[in-house]
Amino acid sequence: MTAAGSRVIIGAGLDRVDAPLKVTGGAQYPNDFDYPGMVHAALVRSTVAVGRILAIDAAEARAAAGVLAVITFENAMRLSRGPMTLLGPSPPAPLQNDRILHYGQHIAVVVAATAEQARHAASLVRVRYEDVEALLDIDDPAAPVVENPWRLDTERGDVAAGFAAADVVIDNTYTTPDNTNNPLGLMATVAIWHGDALTVHDSTQWPHNVRTSLATIFNVPESGIRVLAPYVGGAFGAGLRVWPHVILAVLAAREVQRPVKLVLTRPEMFTSVGHRPESVQRLKLGATRAGDLVAVQHEAVSTVAMDDDDYEPVSQCSAVSYACPNTRTRDRQVRLNIPCPGSMRGPAEGQGNFALESAIDELAHELAMDPLELRLRNFAAEHPVSGLPWSSNALRECYTRGAERFGWSRRGPEPGSMRDGHRLVGYGLAGVSYPGYQVPCQARASLNRDGSAFVRSAATDIGTGTYTVMTQLAAELLGLDTGRVRFDLGDSDMPYSPQAGGSGLTGALGNAVHVACRRLVREFLDLVADDAASPLRGARLDEVEVSDGRIHRAGAVGRGESYVDILARHGLEELGADGRSTPPLPEELGMAIAGAFGAKFVEVRIDPDLGLLRVARVVSVIDGGRILNEKTATSQIIGGTVGGIGQALFEDTVTDSGTGRIANATFGDYLVPVNADVPDMEVVFVGEPDRATPVGTKGVGEIGLVGMAAAIANAVHHATGRRVRSLPITIDQLML
Repeated sequence: MTAAGSRVIIGAGLDRVDAPLKVTGGAQYPNDFDYPGMVHAALVRSTVAVGRILAIDAAEARAAAGVLAVITFENAMRLSRGPMTLLGPSPPAPLQNDRILHYGQHIAVVVAATAEQARHAASLVRVRYEDVEALLDIDDPAAPVVENPWRLDTERGDVAAGFAAADVVIDNTYTTPDNTNNPLGLMATVAIWHGDALTVHDSTQWPHNVRTSLATIFNVPESGIRVLAPYVGGAFGAGLRVWPHVILAVLAAREVQRPVKLVLTRPEMFTSVGHRPESVQRLKLGATRAGDLVAVQHEAVSTVAMDDDDYEPVSQCSAVSYACPNTRTRDRQVRLNIPCPGSMRGPAEGQGNFALESAIDELAHELAMDPLELRLRNFAAEHPVSGLPWSSNALRECYTRGAERFGWSRRGPEPGSMRDGHRLVGYGLAGVSYPGYQVPCQARASLNRDGSAFVRSAATDIGTGTYTVMTQLAAELLGLDTGRVRFDLGDSDMPYSPQAGGSGLTGALGNAVHVACRRLVREFLDLVADDAASPLRGARLDEVEVSDGRIHRAGAVGRGESYVDILARHGLEELGADGRSTPPLPEELGMAIAGAFGAKFVEVRIDPDLGLLRVARVVSVIDGGRILNEKTATSQIIGGTVGGIGQALFEDTVTDSGTGRIANATFGDYLVPVNADVPDMEVVFVGEPDRATPVGTKGVGEIGLVGMAAAIANAVHHATGRRVRSLPITIDQLML
């Protein structure tokens, strides 16, 4: 079965189908929902980083105007810890004991008639703590260390022999700080109990995970829980876990037997919904004088909370990015008294790529070789670990096309050799990859008597364009105009979907929609299989095409009939079908599952007297497999690129070394790029549909950010001769 006709739906830059609702204020985010009798919750947070609560005095808070309840560990119901998920263990349930593990930990929740009353009452809760010294420094020898936390350390070949045989060896340490997810929308939860049934509106990237987790935590049937998230105000990974504030909103609603809304403040976002963990990475490269890599050793240490197991295999990128016979990667975690980390756009790769691509640039300088030539010379034509051919890999084309579009040939080889008047000019490059990720997913498609289609799955759209690209995909598969297709999501009562994260949703969901739509067409063919009145009688799926709301025999538009006529003749109001996608297995395909690849080319301009740095141009060339919508995909790369500029130049979550308090937990103090920091950007897509899945996508959510920090740092070195190995790059590092 194929789509017929000249209309181009897939790949076309269709405007977002959800845009009218968003720009007119009709899209309802979790914070927008109100219910009769709804009350509000506010959090009380720890003001110490470690210890125990010796006493809580909530008398004044309970007596305050409008207060319905003050819940602490002393009177909270006993909760179970959430389940193991695809992303690792759930964070600890709140208010279960008197232990304090980090500054800002939720130690009470106040419920009152209004949000203002709840916040005021929360300020009246008095707490006395045990005084204990906190572990806050990644280099603290007293901090517990977890070796090989995810059993993903790798080793191939003889690394020691490789370095011994190398003509050139570089060995340096690179550091990245905590960064904090700062979506525009504040994370919010509205919880309503109906007996033992529960409805939750939540700023989540994964409704089914919220449903499963709350069922486990509160020991209620999963079938009685409904989680709704049709619109989410951004997330960047902050909505991937069921955080304590979600549990507290549900707990509060159960306690007062009324609907409860809890909206985090911006400072609370810094301690409540994860962050990109700090890393210290030692990266050692060995190469021949001709530029062939002979040994790579990448050792990374990252931070994690005392009672958590966040998943950030920072060194993993070095195992698969280049062709090298001798490679070792090692990851460790250091437990500190910090809030639980979590995924932030480009997790693990965002940190690891900075070290790897900076080191590759340093090696090129040591060899007096063009950094582009060095990367091309060590291109991994097959998967370096498995030895299998890639399901797709256009990285070489990313390099060559990007160099042409950027004008890399104009780059002077010597650092400090390019100027524009008083300003130093630098060109930088980074190779980019992000692992392929796909998990099972389900969707349902139905066609109605009026000729419209309804396709749905419990996914979320965090601004990536899921509503739009799935509408396009279903329209093409069913031969309908996009205006005749409604795609819906964000409801845990819909078929199962994994999280919107890891650049895996479009692939998993797209493949499920693909199966559902093909099965739906087959259901119509089964319906007319013995129908003497149908020109499609006896037709198989591979013998038909779809277009203009009709099924017809391939190559013969006149020999077919419309969905509407088939339904009417058989007395049906609608016909539906379910689709399920399963992740492909490399051993079955005989191919290594490829993620996205890309190349980032950056021009910077630096005032040597003031240390003022401006990113002047960025060219991103991306192999994202089949691009379902070039407009939304381009927006993904642009947004990720801006995030990468933030990682490189601005973002640094500063923890006070004495108290554990985050010192810059506001938009006034935590710097992110603004319009003036965003340069001219060009995005080019190359490559072919990926062979591992029927839809052929690879996901582009993360790849836009990965590589930007290294490309900017490499451009800074080219402009100034100064090698910056710690992020963010600051003025004092650039004043010559």
